[in-house]
Amino acid sequence: MTTEHLEIERKLEADDSYAAPDLTGVDGVDAVGEPEEQALEATYFDTADLRLLRNKVTLRRRTGGSDAGWHVKLPAAAGARRELHQPVGRASRTVPKAVLAPVLGVLGTAVPEPVATLRTRRVVRRLLGEGGAVLAEVADDTVHGTALGANPGEPATVTTWRELEVELVDGDEALLDAVTERLVAAGARLSDSPSKVGRVLAGRLGQPGGAPAGGPGDEGDATGSRRKKGKKEKARQPTAGDVVLAALAAQVAALRAADLAIRTEQPEGVHDLRVACRRLRSITAAFRTVLPRKATDPLRAELRWVGGQLSAARDGEVALAHLRELVAAQPPELVLGPVAARFQQTEISGRVDDARRVIRTLTDRRYLLLLDALAALLADPPLTEFAGGPARAVMADAVRRNGKRLRRAVTAAREAQGEERHTALHAVRKAGKRVRYTAEVAADVLGGPATALVDCLKEAQETLGSAQDTVVTREYAVRLGRAAFAAGENAWTYGRLHGLEEARAARAEDAFWELEPRVRTAVRAAAKS
Repeated sequence: MTTEHLEIERKLEADDSYAAPDLTGVDGVDAVGEPEEQALEATYFDTADLRLLRNKVTLRRRTGGSDAGWHVKLPAAAGARRELHQPVGRASRTVPKAVLAPVLGVLGTAVPEPVATLRTRRVVRRLLGEGGAVLAEVADDTVHGTALGANPGEPATVTTWRELEVELVDGDEALLDAVTERLVAAGARLSDSPSKVGRVLAGRLGQPGGAPAGGPGDEGDATGSRRKKGKKEKARQPTAGDVVLAALAAQVAALRAADLAIRTEQPEGVHDLRVACRRLRSITAAFRTVLPRKATDPLRAELRWVGGQLSAARDGEVALAHLRELVAAQPPELVLGPVAARFQQTEISGRVDDARRVIRTLTDRRYLLLLDALAALLADPPLTEFAGGPARAVMADAVRRNGKRLRRAVTAAREAQGEERHTALHAVRKAGKRVRYTAEVAADVLGGPATALVDCLKEAQETLGSAQDTVVTREYAVRLGRAAFAAGENAWTYGRLHGLEEARAARAEDAFWELEPRVRTAVRAAAKS
């Protein structure tokens, strides 16, 4: 059984001569409990390229202490880390499937193996408040960390240090700050290392190809050639390849974060994963002059498949939520029969089916292989000859080419009639998204015109998105209206809802055509910048 713990802590370092101060009286601390000594042993697991650590995830099996077992620590949010616990069990060298399940989106098909061990002598003191409530725990750790050899025959590396951890229990962040201040005044110092295992494996994490998943790495002076020109040094300007790979890496990180959110039942995970897939498809399509389509088209096809598998879940959720709000806003005399209840029942049953479909997709080997392929693309990108050139010309050209594609879609929509117009406007929305995502990648290079284009296209997308949403809501109104009629209920209200959604679509289309000249002007300005 998996349990979850929210960890809010502060890490500090101390020399061997450090003497812990008395913390009684610090911000509501009435007493300090007797010291409790613990002997902890932990084995940390990761892939050969340390994929978990690079994505700010730690996976360990620990014995000793009050929380022995398998621990998965997830990336920090709002100053806290979520920690998932599983019983220690019998397995010690192989990670149980239930422990791996939340982080499959980071691992792909890779199998984690032991990469480090930690032996810790821990002395815990509990800070007690009114009535003996435990406000926080202060752990004084003497750590012996061993980094296992990355390859067969390589020697292990041992690191030892002393570390302090202050973890909140029932106290607040004001207490955390006050205790930290007292410890620093006594000679401790804030730790630069985010985790013990990160410190032990710092050498491997810093190796080439070891950039965190959020980007290809903060290259700065390390990889950019710096040449003195007179009295000044000029930093290497980013190439087209630098800009595109950074954008891709950011979206792969976003995809992994969304995957983790889905697997740990956090809100908006499905939406965020679909957006990351769309952005990855758009970036790889827009910058084929940097990454050849021979390498990226297969990835785009798989990303399209993932988006398609998840679309029903998200579209249905949004449509039914909107229809329920619409029903609630109607005068009571215009809601005939159990309309709200039928929408609610449909939403509940659909949620169960959609959740199963989403998890099937995320555990499908096809999806996991896609994650591997994205990681491989970033690790060894097949850059074209244009990738090494200045970024500005490539960025402007990408905006121009995709702007022409948008213009053709707009022309087709203007000429379309009847139901074909909805399909054509949806094509305009998709083409606009590609231009927007292209401009977002180019914004740091092209500056204000690209940013203005992004803002303009956001407005256009919201407008056309409202029109497209009504395609789904109207289908629900028809389908549920027929079901209500078949069950002997009055179906009049469903017809009214359908009409209201038709009117919403018409208003959205009119709003887009008013906005379209601004979009055209913004595209031209960004392409010339």
